[in-house]
Amino acid sequence: MEWASATVTPVRLEADGVVLAAERFGDDTGPGLLFTHGLGQTAGAWRQVARRFAVAGWTALAADARGHGASGRNPPHLPYSPELLVEDLRRWAATFPSPPVLVGASMGGLTGMVAQALHGCFSALVLVDITPRWEPEGVARILRFMRAHSDGFGSIEQAIDAIASYMPHRPRKSAQALSSLLVRDEDGRWRWHWDPRLVDDMNRDVDVRQQQLVEAARRIDVPTLLVTGGASDVVSRDTIDEFLALVPHAEHHLVADARHLVAGDDNDAFAGAVARFLAGLGIAGTISRPVAVEP
Repeated sequence: MEWASATVTPVRLEADGVVLAAERFGDDTGPGLLFTHGLGQTAGAWRQVARRFAVAGWTALAADARGHGASGRNPPHLPYSPELLVEDLRRWAATFPSPPVLVGASMGGLTGMVAQALHGCFSALVLVDITPRWEPEGVARILRFMRAHSDGFGSIEQAIDAIASYMPHRPRKSAQALSSLLVRDEDGRWRWHWDPRLVDDMNRDVDVRQQQLVEAARRIDVPTLLVTGGASDVVSRDTIDEFLALVPHAEHHLVADARHLVAGDDNDAFAGAVARFLAGLGIAGTISRPVAVEP
């Protein structure tokens, strides 16, 4: 596939003594796209779609949030907080010569909304299956998975079984595909790539945070696309309608059969929706191959 040939360059920043890691796809001459992932994910969740846009002429940067993937973990005295993630995102946005378009999934989308409201970091927003208020049971399902297996796994195969149980609609992962999501501790056991402290630190004062996100949404003044999964349990018709009332200029695209991890469930439909949105903004660059797009 042509889009698989995009060049990839590792990029590093330092913030509060923590090294933040990202991958840049393509050169640095095209319009900018900044991809940020959800809680418990990594920049790897964006690799396929970032390559596609890079081949089409974009400069795409996919970042690991602190405490995830190749990025460093906070020292023991420094809790994880939405405020720290907002500052990290602002730093990544500042590496582009002009404000990039943010593509943010779940936690990354919420962080992007606040970063835009406070700092005006982006030229446009693409928010993936997240709204300022969310469905509690859907988020609880994610947190149950992240809290499970706190003692790690004796083998990668055990981790593959856990992923298959959590996402039965997806093809079973190979050991090679899953290895980047695991780290091997000194005791020889495999553990997920994220810092376990994230789960509790990032889920404090949820009611207060949701109200803050509502206020941030009201301040969004750039073109905005909300992409949701038709089978998602994190957003609902009610939360989507509330968001569209808060951001009346926003567009909404439903990927009918996708769940919360929309881009992973239907990458063609997701990339097509984003490409059409960007084309409507008059920003240079289109994806280079036909995509299957839901009507």
